[in-house]
Amino acid sequence: MTVAEVTGRQHLTVVPLLPISAVVIDVLRSAADVQPIDSWQGSTRPIPEAPRNGVWSDSCRLEDLAFLHRGFAEYAHLLDLDERWSARWTTSWRVGQGSPVVYPVRDLAEVDVSGSVPVRRFTWRTGQYHRPGLEYMVATGRHHGFESFEEECLLLVADFAAGLHEALSQPFRLRFHTGGKTVDHTPDYLLLTKTGPFLVDVRPADRIHPEDELKFAATFETALAAGWRYGVVTGWRRHVWETVDAFSAGRRPLNNVLDMQNQLREVAAHGPLPLRDLVNRCSIPAVARAHALHLLWHRELGVDLSAPYGDGSLIRLALPTLDGEQ
Repeated sequence: MTVAEVTGRQHLTVVPLLPISAVVIDVLRSAADVQPIDSWQGSTRPIPEAPRNGVWSDSCRLEDLAFLHRGFAEYAHLLDLDERWSARWTTSWRVGQGSPVVYPVRDLAEVDVSGSVPVRRFTWRTGQYHRPGLEYMVATGRHHGFESFEEECLLLVADFAAGLHEALSQPFRLRFHTGGKTVDHTPDYLLLTKTGPFLVDVRPADRIHPEDELKFAATFETALAAGWRYGVVTGWRRHVWETVDAFSAGRRPLNNVLDMQNQLREVAAHGPLPLRDLVNRCSIPAVARAHALHLLWHRELGVDLSAPYGDGSLIRLALPTLDGEQ
């Protein structure tokens, strides 16, 4: 028997029900780690300890939140990687409405990607299997195309956690050689981040086939030659997508009424506090709650993404970065 739970973006997650005996055993085994249930009386409820091994939203990276597939490494031996492979393998880019521009892989790091456009069009038609659309990204200030719900999720989480400067959809077409044959593959995204380019493919784990593994292995070699990172995102760690989706409600510019954001920062500076206590210590809790979402999205406040987000979630002031900013 299964239970279907629909999230805020109409994404269907199927969770298997465990036998009652198994549930009881799991509860007993973890009882020592369970915090007392929060009451609604912040003044009488003891403050729980901060999670020791959590994934804090103010300091995490995209790689900390995603499940990254590594199985393609076993297919590298099938690629034609002789001493001249980086000259024979090519990438095809589009700039404006002009003809494709072809660069060998060895010159990939020198390509000016600022004026590039997707190498193929996004299609919308009745009855198609995938679900394309446009996702607005705060980091770039414009909409970006996606071809599936999984790609839409990537764009939202990347906007939140990747330290993004630019996101390029279907940036180039890679032509590589394997077993004497020529094969083409178009990566899903090239993310230009503060720590360098990150080339990404998105594919649910149960939809990765051997021919896909071969393409991923070739794309990894291409990224490595250019000095880029590469990853195949198959999904997200538990609670990450739902929480980041909740934060996105506060990603737009927000008037700082009654200097509410400074009130939140001052309260949070005293240590991690449950969300309800944090907002209740501000002059207008209902307004403070909206501004807390805004600061969480912009990573000025942090919360543990490994647990469900709610009134009992511990909120902290963002840790200073290496450049001294929060």
